[in-house]
Amino acid sequence: MSNQRLASNTTIPRSVPTPPEQAIATESEPPTTNFDTALATTASRDGASASPPTPTSLNGENGAVSHQSTPSHKGLAPPTLNNLPHVSLGPAAHPSAHPSSLATALRALNDGPGGAAFRDFPTPSSNDSPYTKSISSTAPASPRIPPIRQNSGSQTPRVRPHATTLSIPGMTRSLISPDGKIADRDVAAKLVIIMVGLPARGKSYITKKLRRYLSWQQHNTRIFNVGNRRRVAAVASPTKHRKESSMDMPQQGTTILVNGAQPPDSPDQKKPSSSDQDESDPKPMDQSAKFFDPNNEQASKLREEIAIDTLNELLDYLISGGGSVGILDATNSTIERRQKLFDHIKAREPKLGILFIESVCKNPNLLEANMRLKLSGPDYKDKDPVKSLADFKERVKAYESAYVPLGDYEEDHEMQYIKMIDVGKKLTHFGLGGFLSSGIAHYLSSFNLSPRQIWITRHGQSVDNQLGKIGGNSELTDRGHFYSLSLYRFVTQKRKEWLVEQKDKIAQSSFPPQPGDQSPPYPDLSRELDEKNFCVWTSMLTRSIQTAQHFEADEDYDVKNWEMLNELNAGKFEGLTYEEIARNHQDEYAKRQMDKLHYVYPGVGGEGYLQVISRLRDMVREIERIKDHVLIIGHRSVCRVLMAYFMDLTRDDIADLDMPLGMLYAIEPKPYGIEFHAYKYNEAKGWFDEVPNYRPTKTVDRDA
Repeated sequence: MSNQRLASNTTIPRSVPTPPEQAIATESEPPTTNFDTALATTASRDGASASPPTPTSLNGENGAVSHQSTPSHKGLAPPTLNNLPHVSLGPAAHPSAHPSSLATALRALNDGPGGAAFRDFPTPSSNDSPYTKSISSTAPASPRIPPIRQNSGSQTPRVRPHATTLSIPGMTRSLISPDGKIADRDVAAKLVIIMVGLPARGKSYITKKLRRYLSWQQHNTRIFNVGNRRRVAAVASPTKHRKESSMDMPQQGTTILVNGAQPPDSPDQKKPSSSDQDESDPKPMDQSAKFFDPNNEQASKLREEIAIDTLNELLDYLISGGGSVGILDATNSTIERRQKLFDHIKAREPKLGILFIESVCKNPNLLEANMRLKLSGPDYKDKDPVKSLADFKERVKAYESAYVPLGDYEEDHEMQYIKMIDVGKKLTHFGLGGFLSSGIAHYLSSFNLSPRQIWITRHGQSVDNQLGKIGGNSELTDRGHFYSLSLYRFVTQKRKEWLVEQKDKIAQSSFPPQPGDQSPPYPDLSRELDEKNFCVWTSMLTRSIQTAQHFEADEDYDVKNWEMLNELNAGKFEGLTYEEIARNHQDEYAKRQMDKLHYVYPGVGGEGYLQVISRLRDMVREIERIKDHVLIIGHRSVCRVLMAYFMDLTRDDIADLDMPLGMLYAIEPKPYGIEFHAYKYNEAKGWFDEVPNYRPTKTVDRDA
């Protein structure tokens, strides 16, 4: 055993070894240390009558200090560097003492059975305290130096792909992705979706809804349609198709019918001008069913080349174009084609995720309805419907001769896939990896083609609306109560009219299709129309619940309150007017004006539009899943976000969409998109007037 004396200077002297027989104390006659003497002297000087403790030496195994008794510490001063005891530290210390040995000795004295002697002393306020110097820090005033970014792994630079964990704009952020989007560096988190399936199986319907949903979730997504490029290539020179884009642009991702008709400026109604046509182009290639015959070598070679060119365009978008998801819309009906696409992607960027999605139709009625929809497509538009349908069925037979569905081959080669049967009635998947693939599977499982209406409106006027205050939980005004009654009467009337219209549609459906037919009857249209429920969903806030009071009183409606439909939380600005915010919080007001979509209100519970989008994700899936009618009585931010999803608006339009009180919107999902109607509240009549040629516009109120 060796003892170590503590010194007051910064240089700790080499300790003098002590013979073991002198360091061992007997139980009957414990030795008196210098520490005992120092305490006794201090107590005598302060006039204390208590006797100092008589400690034994430190035990070498546990380092505890043993005392025969614990004295009263009244009047005792804390030990100084000059009166600390000469104590044993257990096993022999290194001849050259280290500061950690000093810390060990002090902790041992403080933690032992008699350590209360140290704990009860008042802590010195000066930085000259030995505890500050020895234990806390050797340089209390030194600035903190942040860590330097480095690679602690065995390989430099890092070659292992980064983690592909969940990325939700507005809900997650990182150093390389402060906005929560999938960073360009995280290539492994990006996804190539390859559609698989015979013609008229709903692939384009699925891709458009999928792109709309992912874009609404703020993931940059585009569709690359091989058929679009094929139509250009087959009617032009062999190299012209390389210059043409195969992308389905976001604004055309879904067809929006305004008041049941195409808008006047719809792209689908635009006719190519004579200046757009090249008279020197060669004779168009035949694109009848013979073009899709696997034995047609010339056509097969052209289709293969077009598919690779389209895929390269998709990869450029993901790798260097800021994209997160690219969807390749084509049949890809053979194993050879799918393997070639897979190998081509891995050769360009091995880290990219690849997901195959196959659409299968086993319901003959659904298949017939899908085939009839093809007659209004670009391949058969303005042609004889009977001959067109016969030719299309021959085309399908040509694909069927070589078609191999997803299954054992993909599983043997660890290729992740999702297989949909009858547009979501059955869903199977294999090997899904990554948050995007899992989220897509969940979304696809909610699909249904049941005819129904989705109504969206804001609550009636509230007291806070009247005062210009944001947030809060005020009640409706008299005008707001009158709005709730008018809303109930109007929706009830429209519900009856819709039922009559659907039954007439069934009675008038005919085959072969007549020129001008736009939508075939749904396979399940004749079933359960009379039994279709009507749901009314409100938020948990008083003004929304009161607007639904007349629906609540009618047993023919099912009313439910949802917290996720609550208005955007304004944090510490709840109950203020925009004028007060602009006057008293100029910095916050300016930040919101610059970027309303990404702005988050300060204070506890404060939200922004991205947070509202995130909490409405499950709501959108539920709306897609149910087959019943639904009326959503929400708030401005909630209605903006829901309308942005159904109308396929861009992210720049979400936070500025005009959404005044008194507007009512009706949406009917269709196989080709949605049918949309807008109604404006006529307070004088207590009714709603349809707005002709309604187009979503940006609000003129800068604060709204």
